[in-house]
Amino acid sequence: MLANDRASAALGIEVDDHGPGWARARMVVREDMVNGHDTAHGGLVFALADTAFACACNGWGPVTVAAGAEIAFLAPARLGDELVAVASVRARRGRTGIYDVTVTRGDEVIAEFRGRSAEVRG
Repeated sequence: MLANDRASAALGIEVDDHGPGWARARMVVREDMVNGHDTAHGGLVFALADTAFACACNGWGPVTVAAGAEIAFLAPARLGDELVAVASVRARRGRTGIYDVTVTRGDEVIAEFRGRSAEVRG
């Protein structure tokens, strides 16, 4: 899945490591990623968290997609910041799951993301 993820590659997102139910990804905020307030565009912070989420929920084996997600932004990211997203499973039942992703800059939490997954049949 990750090898074919052209969107994450275009954003410079790198997945450091992953396994069933967890993943760690990183991204450096580039000049083309900042908005009119000179902070990282929230959609791109979301994309980083979503990539970590996707790797964590697909680590079990079956093809899994997002059924929904939300994010809370706690601090702005700026040009040159290296952001790290760590995803972990909170619960799985049947074909669905809930995953939390924490996005940090160093020791500071930038955002908290919660994703709901659904395994695809067939």
